[in-house]
Amino acid sequence: MRQIINGRTIPDIPDRIEVDRVDRKGSRSGSAGILLLTLVLLLSRTPADAAGNPRQLDFYHTHTKESLAIVYHDGNDYIAAALEQINHFLSDFRTGLVHAIDPATLDILFTLRTELGGEDTFEIISAYRSPETNAMLRKQGRGVARRSQHLEGKAIDVRLRSVDTTRLRDAAIKLQLGGVGYYRESNFVHVDSGRVRTW
Repeated sequence: MRQIINGRTIPDIPDRIEVDRVDRKGSRSGSAGILLLTLVLLLSRTPADAAGNPRQLDFYHTHTKESLAIVYHDGNDYIAAALEQINHFLSDFRTGLVHAIDPATLDILFTLRTELGGEDTFEIISAYRSPETNAMLRKQGRGVARRSQHLEGKAIDVRLRSVDTTRLRDAAIKLQLGGVGYYRESNFVHVDSGRVRTW
């Protein structure tokens, strides 16, 4: 199986490397560089990258009052039907427009939840945002970016039940997997699968 990280497919990395080659002086030739590279790649994997482990997310939408608990990855690949359900659940609740949600964004949420205990529900404040909704929020002076990642289905504004939002923010920043914004007054954290940045 091949892993997909940030939209790129990489070959499997073995859990163990055996070095057989020994040079004339009795030292392993070239093994240090290979071992170091392998260790870096293994340690850089997030829990979402582990093969064979199903990935489930639990959502509660604060605007629609709907809930969704769903396994979106079976441990080997994303589940198309589950992704479609998530797309509808995280659609623009103001207009009803549906857009594909980036699986990398879902993986960020899964990894966050795993790092912070693995069982709590994400409360959704905003996910996909249509151009009309984005323009309306900008006119209202909500601090909304003109080219928001929400427009591309790459961003979600969330709380994680039983976890303080400052702790959620800090965990998201530590992952270094995308953008992280903290909105203290509204008590939520923005995460996206775009470039790494904070505000």
